[in-house]
Amino acid sequence: MVTVGRIVRPHGNRGQVVVAPETDFGAVRFAVGAIVAMLSDDEVRPVRIVASREHDGRWIVGLEGVATIDEAERLRGRELRVPAGALHALKAGQFYVHDLAACEVRTADGRVVGRVGRVEFGTGTPVLVVNGARGEVLVPLAEEICRRVDLAAKVIEIDPPAGLIELNTGDRR
Repeated sequence: MVTVGRIVRPHGNRGQVVVAPETDFGAVRFAVGAIVAMLSDDEVRPVRIVASREHDGRWIVGLEGVATIDEAERLRGRELRVPAGALHALKAGQFYVHDLAACEVRTADGRVVGRVGRVEFGTGTPVLVVNGARGEVLVPLAEEICRRVDLAAKVIEIDPPAGLIELNTGDRR
């Protein structure tokens, strides 16, 4: 199963929730009638989307069986998932977040920076959060920096601008 969104908080008093998408296909994943899986009490259960609209980069979603703000509040932080087989084929140079997780990041000259811990989408360009020996290193997922992504080998080769790695780790020698 692959995470396509996370429930952030309730919205209104009719049981709707705000979903932070982790997909570029939100209009499909959160469409009325779509079924997503949600972990509930250590059990994955399917849930049907009964209302949906995009608002400021997030989705306001109504889920079948959730009718009150209290019921919606209990869903805070839950992941919405789809089977991996339901994923869309991507164009060259596009990647799913779950494929990038745990990839080793190294420079073109072979220096290991660390492993991808997560991907952040707060800016226009996704940012790899790399867990390195000296802390987190933020690496923009841009062709100019990420020169080669080999998902089979779980390796991302970067050519960072001068000072990028040191700036992020606080290492200013």
